[in-house]
Amino acid sequence: MGLPAEKLGRRATYADYAAVPEHKSAEIINGVLHVFPKPAPAHSKTASRLGSEVNGPFDIGRGGPGGWHILDEPELHFGPKDDRDILAPDIAGWRIERMPVLPRTAYFTLAPDWVCEVLSPSTEKVDRIDKMPIYARERVKHVWLVHPIRQTIEVFTLNADGFWVMTGMHAGNVHVRIPPFDAIELDLGLLWPVIEGGPPTEDEAG
Repeated sequence: MGLPAEKLGRRATYADYAAVPEHKSAEIINGVLHVFPKPAPAHSKTASRLGSEVNGPFDIGRGGPGGWHILDEPELHFGPKDDRDILAPDIAGWRIERMPVLPRTAYFTLAPDWVCEVLSPSTEKVDRIDKMPIYARERVKHVWLVHPIRQTIEVFTLNADGFWVMTGMHAGNVHVRIPPFDAIELDLGLLWPVIEGGPPTEDEAG
């Protein structure tokens, strides 16, 4: 759900973003305030599992090379202060050589090296159509789009011309190596949620 600039009478501001109730999630994209329901359990489980899988080897350096800061739902601020895009991907990662220490602010102005969006009915269109061009503009190198119900991971890499190239599509319970975390093998079967009463529906993915 988005509140366009003409409905607000102006472009959305950080004050609009901060006024969104705590039981909702929000982003500002191209001047539009988007308000979403909090993620459903299927969405949250997949995001949590994937974060755990990459955090140990790449953030902590346990069983992997380390060298990254991996964060859940970081608040990203892109653009000038009075006209910012404010995004909150499900997971994002920065290489330590680009961001040796974390900022003191509650948000990040340095674009991540990797972003993961876990798709749900309420967010998929925004994630694909609205946010991907912003990630390309900010030179994010890698984006994963994960669908917990379809059990798929779409892998995108930014080319030298600043355009997304799909470099992989993985589905089901397979073991894969996916850049930029191809130093380890991911068991995708660990990511897919098990819901009481049977497989989750599209609506149960949030």
